[in-house]
Amino acid sequence: MKTIKLFSIIFLTSLLLTSCVEEVIIEEDVYIEPQPFVNSNTGMSLGTLLNMYEIWYVDIERTQGNVEIPFLQKAFTVSFKNGTFFANNNLVGMGNNGNGFGLDVGIYDLFRKEVDITHDIDGKYTFQVTQFSNNEIQLYDIHSQTSYYLIGYQRNNFDYDRVFYDNIHYFLQEYKTWEKVFTSEYGVLNEFDNENYLKFSYHGSGENFKSSQDAFGTPIQNIFYDYTGHYEIRNVINTFDKKTLTLDYDYLGNEFFELSVINDNTIELFHPASKTVYQFIGRGYIQFKSSENEKATQSNKKRFKKADFIKLSK
Repeated sequence: MKTIKLFSIIFLTSLLLTSCVEEVIIEEDVYIEPQPFVNSNTGMSLGTLLNMYEIWYVDIERTQGNVEIPFLQKAFTVSFKNGTFFANNNLVGMGNNGNGFGLDVGIYDLFRKEVDITHDIDGKYTFQVTQFSNNEIQLYDIHSQTSYYLIGYQRNNFDYDRVFYDNIHYFLQEYKTWEKVFTSEYGVLNEFDNENYLKFSYHGSGENFKSSQDAFGTPIQNIFYDYTGHYEIRNVINTFDKKTLTLDYDYLGNEFFELSVINDNTIELFHPASKTVYQFIGRGYIQFKSSENEKATQSNKKRFKKADFIKLSK
């Protein structure tokens, strides 16, 4: 009987002590490390994806959205290299500038599915990156809701020459003026013999071509342009590295030429009507690093057609 009572007292005492004790749970802060972008199909990180190709061609014709991103709008190619952002904005020297990468125009940083690009002049932009194929990505600007499409290539299989000739009208704009330095002795005398300077401006700027009869060696800032008009460049069938150039003089008719490029600052114009050959050199090279340069951004760039992408890798 005493044993039973003693057991009961011990049981009741332990029960009372248990009910008087408040359970305290201490929770520790848990740090979750940000996870990098990983392609669900390939397991590839964003950094690996962007560095998988040395240069990314900006397929400007596929751009979606009503707002232009200045440094992408003017770039023919861009590159992501060890935190430095490169771009080929000029056709002059393309393939040679920066060993093919172009100019150092900014920096970039990666975070999960996004790349932050800080351009030297245009500032910082954040893009969401989506991979569509092995060598095709979309850069989507969150704020402007604008998408740019990039196609990846290695430098040794990218056709810089095709890009050059498919956009040759921009090449003509990369000099402040072109000065005549040669006129062939053969050929019939004609009015264009008197034209010593040609100036080309971007399409959509109204009268985008000017000519001058000023004397050779005139300082660029002192050149007076006698005539204005529009110019047009067309392809020559089955010859990608030769074009035709038509100078449409306002009220004075047209002059038609076959246009060839001798080097990065010399062009040759053959005038079929007179059989005369002229050569012009570019003066006042304009390096387009940012949107503050003289070249306006343009949304009607021809570049090369999608079918040509296949040719680039062959």
